[in-house]
Amino acid sequence: MTTAPDTDLLDFPFSPRGDRLPEEVPALLRDRPVTRVRTIAGDRAWLVSSYDLCRQVLEDDRFSLKETSAPGVPRQYALTIPPEVVNNMGNITGAGLRRAVMRALNPKAHADWMERYAGELADALVAQGAPADLRRDFAVPYSTGLHCRMLGVPPADADRLYRSLHTAFMNSPRPVPAAALNWDRDIAYMKDRLDDPDTAGLMGELAALRGTPDYAQVSDEMFATVGVTMFGAGVISVMGALTMMCTTLLLNREVRDRLAAEPGLVPTAVDELLRVNLSIADGLPRIALDDVRLGDVTVARGELVLVLVEAANHDPDRYDDPHTIRLDRPDAGTHLSFGGGAHYCPATALGRKHAEVAIRVLLDRMPRLDLAVPVEQLVWRTGFMKRIPERLPVHW
Repeated sequence: MTTAPDTDLLDFPFSPRGDRLPEEVPALLRDRPVTRVRTIAGDRAWLVSSYDLCRQVLEDDRFSLKETSAPGVPRQYALTIPPEVVNNMGNITGAGLRRAVMRALNPKAHADWMERYAGELADALVAQGAPADLRRDFAVPYSTGLHCRMLGVPPADADRLYRSLHTAFMNSPRPVPAAALNWDRDIAYMKDRLDDPDTAGLMGELAALRGTPDYAQVSDEMFATVGVTMFGAGVISVMGALTMMCTTLLLNREVRDRLAAEPGLVPTAVDELLRVNLSIADGLPRIALDDVRLGDVTVARGELVLVLVEAANHDPDRYDDPHTIRLDRPDAGTHLSFGGGAHYCPATALGRKHAEVAIRVLLDRMPRLDLAVPVEQLVWRTGFMKRIPERLPVHW
């Protein structure tokens, strides 16, 4: 097995800045597509950067997501959710709830609402006047609102659930006491939704399944966990991705101008904007269940492997001129921003539609949308699983 001395280890993750690709990525792609890194938790891991090898890890069932929560394994950072929840979609499938979840994630069920609410938010920005904070005043309420609708959560409760995510998605070398407190509080909240006869959406559907013969073995804790995890993972993912897609447009005015002039290109552009998106600030983790040959190294059983999505999506061996945003790129949809293999994101279609509606509506209302501060003044959140600017000031 190829190894490297500790003194040669790269510290991972890389820069939290989302306005440019981390400086380490080109050299990794060129010279070290599988390399040792030191994680926030102080453990050693293999960092995989090339597109083909990243896909191999994501699609090979000898690399396990579930085992990343096992006791004693090397970690990327401390867990902020109970270990048994790490393989959440596997748990949902095992409990027989996948069909209900996938119905809730169907973009057709929310398309009209997204159009209407995105329009209301954009109109409110225009009415209040520039400058505005596009993340706080658009991306966050648009994302939390969608998930409240999907789950059957009162919109007035969106903020209380969203506050938990600031700690739930921390990258920390040590356990985060606030994350456990938030988890318990949010589980209790979702249990209350199950008991409320007026609850609609997915939580209302799950409440109706309680105690029926096919679901007698499913606990209230499991039903509530579905709500907490779908809100948390869903909101932070679509909010982060949309914020960074908007940032990309603000930094590439020719792309912004073309989409404003030709809104019919937006659906195609979404995948290209997702390909260059830098919202994923960590690596997708897997534990090797066996010794596996990966490129020029052998990953030993029990070792941690991290898939560097941002590198795979900028791999010149996979994408021609990968740093250029091309709205006509024929293979943009092959990006790994939604993961891959057995853990491919089940909300992919909804995530694409969420971004498509937002971008089209924003550019319809504000075709000259632009940064209201120099890009160097953006403050990037640190110690977080997503790259996001704390504020995204814009004018139009």
